Amino acid sequence: MMRRRMAVTLGAIAAAVTLTVAVPGSAYAAEGVLIVNGNAYEDPSGCYPVDWFPSSVTNHTDAIAEVHSGPGCGGPVERLVHPGETYYTETAQSVFIL
Repeated sequence: MMRRRMAVTLGAIAAAVTLTVAVPGSAYAAEGVLIVNGNAYEDPSGCYPVDWFPSSVTNHTDAIAEVHSGPGCGGPVERLVHPGETYYTETAQSVFIL
């Protein structure tokens, strides 16, 4: 009985260690600079507002930026801005990047 408990305990510890190693320690952020209407965001992550029109989104990161037609990164995706691209818009209200 004692050996069975020890085996179960060791198995639980091994599983916990495996999960700890497998789960990444920090959230991912794009590397580089995202420029929204002249405002530069270094290593951006998340949602950024588009404050005036016409607007521009320049992506100098290693990730794809999603330009949304609604505020708070809601509404349909109006355009995907790939690394190295600039997008000009008169209707977008927010930009999301990982």
